[in-house]
Amino acid sequence: MIRPSTASDVPAITAIYSWNVLNGLGTFEEVPPSEGEMARRREAVLGYGLPWLVAEEGGEVVGYAYAGPFRLRAAYRYTVEDSVYLAPDAVGQGIGRALLAALIRDCEALGLRQMIAGIGDSGNLASIALHRSLGFEPRGVFTAVGFKFGRWVDVPWLQLALNGGDEGVPSGPGLTF
Repeated sequence: MIRPSTASDVPAITAIYSWNVLNGLGTFEEVPPSEGEMARRREAVLGYGLPWLVAEEGGEVVGYAYAGPFRLRAAYRYTVEDSVYLAPDAVGQGIGRALLAALIRDCEALGLRQMIAGIGDSGNLASIALHRSLGFEPRGVFTAVGFKFGRWVDVPWLQLALNGGDEGVPSGPGLTF
């Protein structure tokens, strides 16, 4: 089940993110943030009117996804960047796809026009394939911009046009900064 997150989901969100910080390259953070910090981050995303979703199975949060501002400048107000994180035992079950599809739907409903994905690690073929399967197009790779786990890490960039992308003038105000 995919649903909007609540404050009571923050401990599970923090645990999922902490595992990813300590074991994966999907984030370039190296020290897991506290529950308080994750609650602050969630509130900031929601404060922009953007979605923060969770995937729940058997009453347990097993993944989450959110859209954050791509950059904090007015000209970027129609563009967001997605983030998707799963618990390790939830990988490969279609949960990431369900989360990202729901996130895309919710961002389109907000009138947004572009979604950007910065994938931690060129070797993260599953995340790249997930994004490609939902229509994201490769836009380039920043090589060796992160250093984690004793090695240099690339960031492939992908982009998805929402609501016609650059066709015409947006009808809504976009994000407010």
